[in-house]
Amino acid sequence: MSETTGKIDFRVGSGLFQTWYKIFGDHKSGVRPLVVLHGGPGLSHHYVLPFKDIYTRFNIPVIFYDQIGIGESSHPKDVPKEFWTLDLFMDELDNVLEHLGIKGNFDLAGHSWGGMLAAHYVSHRHPPGLQHLVLASAAPSMALWVESTRQLLQQLPADLRETIEKHEKEGTTEDPEYKAGMNVFYAKHVCKLNPWPEEVLTSFASMEADPTVYSTMLGPSEFTIIGTLKDWSCLDQIHTINCPTLLAHGEDDEAQDICQAPFFAKIQKVRWVTFAKASHLTYFEERGRYFEIVGKFLTEA
Repeated sequence: MSETTGKIDFRVGSGLFQTWYKIFGDHKSGVRPLVVLHGGPGLSHHYVLPFKDIYTRFNIPVIFYDQIGIGESSHPKDVPKEFWTLDLFMDELDNVLEHLGIKGNFDLAGHSWGGMLAAHYVSHRHPPGLQHLVLASAAPSMALWVESTRQLLQQLPADLRETIEKHEKEGTTEDPEYKAGMNVFYAKHVCKLNPWPEEVLTSFASMEADPTVYSTMLGPSEFTIIGTLKDWSCLDQIHTINCPTLLAHGEDDEAQDICQAPFFAKIQKVRWVTFAKASHLTYFEERGRYFEIVGKFLTEA
């Protein structure tokens, strides 16, 4: 399998940083490439690597990169919390597209936070070269994400839910009791596989090694958002997305129907697929069917 890696200079103000990338296939072959945006914010690219199946099954080049602040890309130090903005990550994406010479013809997929970033990017910057958009387990606003995850939290046994809420209120999220409770939530709504795939463990380990981006932009957990993304929304702009768009999520996903419905209602050319046996990491749990659907979507005219 053809793989290339590299780093791209990324200037932010007077600072010079680097974005690390990995490509499966030849993005200069004339076949339109797929760019994949990982989630978190602050998880490394490893857990979205199954998207390379799009290359092995459909011969579509697939491009991954670690967003600034995580993994193999630069980890800015001593920057204020205001540094970590949506514009920063949209500028980084533009920089990747420009450097690789693909901004005139590309497809874009984003998972979780990556899907939020993708939706915001497309609905605000309207990249003319974008042909297809995949919003995987995403949401059009942080308020809807919190409402969705809070609904799922309420479905946990009362003692478990109260334990999680108590530790979040008291700021004791390093407590083993809290982590044990969160692991129950994760096993039902993030990834049902046991044990978790190595790629997923690697991404979570990268976030634990440097939690700056996650803690600054989100907060302590998936349903207590106190960071810079707390009030984020692109609900008023998603109607301007005019490329064919695929919504994909799992029935037990953190991103429940409440997160998908506005996309479905407002985007002009859209289809919505729910995977009945899956959670947030849908493409691990129903890998074959998932990438068959995504690949066919991307190869349509």
